[in-house]
Amino acid sequence: MPSPVSADRSAAQPPGRDPVEALIRQARRLKGEVDAVRRDARADGPDPEERWQRALYDLALHQLDDVDAHLAQLRDGPAPLPPDPAPAPAARAPRGSLLSRVGSAEWNLLTDEATWSAELYRILGLDPELPALTLDELPSLVLEEDRAKLTAMVTGCLIDGRPIDGEFRVRRPDASVRTVHMMGEPVLGPDGGTASMWAVLRDVSALRRSQRAVRETRDSLRRHRHRERTEQRVAAELQEAVVPPWRGSLRPPHQGPATLDLAAHRLSSDGGNPIGGDWYDALELADGETLLSVGDLTGHGVAVASGMATLLGAVRGMAMTGTQPGQLLALLNQLLDATVQPALGSAVCCRYRPATRTLVWGQAGHPAPLLYRDGTGRALGAPQGVLLGATRGAVYEQAEVTLVPGDLLLLHTEGLVPGQDGAAAADRLLGLAPRFGAARTAQDCVRALVEEFGGAGREEDACVLVARVTA
Repeated sequence: MPSPVSADRSAAQPPGRDPVEALIRQARRLKGEVDAVRRDARADGPDPEERWQRALYDLALHQLDDVDAHLAQLRDGPAPLPPDPAPAPAARAPRGSLLSRVGSAEWNLLTDEATWSAELYRILGLDPELPALTLDELPSLVLEEDRAKLTAMVTGCLIDGRPIDGEFRVRRPDASVRTVHMMGEPVLGPDGGTASMWAVLRDVSALRRSQRAVRETRDSLRRHRHRERTEQRVAAELQEAVVPPWRGSLRPPHQGPATLDLAAHRLSSDGGNPIGGDWYDALELADGETLLSVGDLTGHGVAVASGMATLLGAVRGMAMTGTQPGQLLALLNQLLDATVQPALGSAVCCRYRPATRTLVWGQAGHPAPLLYRDGTGRALGAPQGVLLGATRGAVYEQAEVTLVPGDLLLLHTEGLVPGQDGAAAADRLLGLAPRFGAARTAQDCVRALVEEFGGAGREEDACVLVARVTA
């Protein structure tokens, strides 16, 4: 097709080869770097953000392919038409070749003739032996919902002299649908009227698929994040209702002469991690004894917070009926084993008898309570007990210790000491014995724990419960 002269300007001269070669090298180097990063990105993982990132890489590669091909055309000039006989319609250009992506056409309005490049036949899937379609015939290839758009673009070009720049979808003879981007201008005749119209048509189907994938994965990521925020808020509200962050010492409402000074606190993570299943509890029982418990249900989110509330409700209900710690933990183990969604949990349950200052306790795969007396501390010897939900029919033993006025008990969940657990965490906590010895109240001890371990860098929730024997 001869190079047309547009209605308002002459065709610009192409740039020299050397600057274009430099641009091609830069584009290909960038394409290689993007592709190297793209290969490391997961496309089928469960994380919506990973899928969105991979889709963006694919889109960037499609666009860089276009830049590379267009620069190559600037360097090499128009590709020659294939020699006769023309290749069969089924022949396809190599993937990524500009021949399979960009075609051109001119429609002569005076003779009603149309001239198409071989590339345009390939894009539309038509036999190059057939005559090119006229402007009146072209809409027959276009999807019905896009025909009005094509008609408006062509009318605006021929009647009002406006350049064409738009897209429409065509259905090829093989029933596949392609998205075509069309750019064109009217060509004026000697009398100033529109004599013909030329256009460049580009197959942008792959590019639009990549853009659609980016939009869909972005929307999926947005929905995923919204759901996460909603679940986090619900889990936090549920945890707040079940395990309130006590601001002062706890005094059971019906207790006679004070026998225990109680305080507790929940230390939250600062990294935006989902709510976990940690709990603490202190409850005055009908027989005058006091229930003390801490525990943790594995996992995060609403389901775990709901399971924690169920577990804590079971602990309270069984304790009120007089169930002793060992049997109580065995029943909790059965409860977890019977749930629809199996889970693991750990717990310490204690019953304090003020008349004899006796603490009866059991544990299920949980750190033992720490006992502080006369400025030193030690961990209580743990009775047998495995994680809740780990095995059916597990037996939980219980131990008994006699306390004296001034003794202080510390119950806590895993993760209280950031970055440490087991013996290392216990050593850090026992090292606070001098500060606890100087504290006047249980709340002062909790405050010292928060100052020591509640700062920045916490990756998980933790709960502490301090009980100080006063009489």
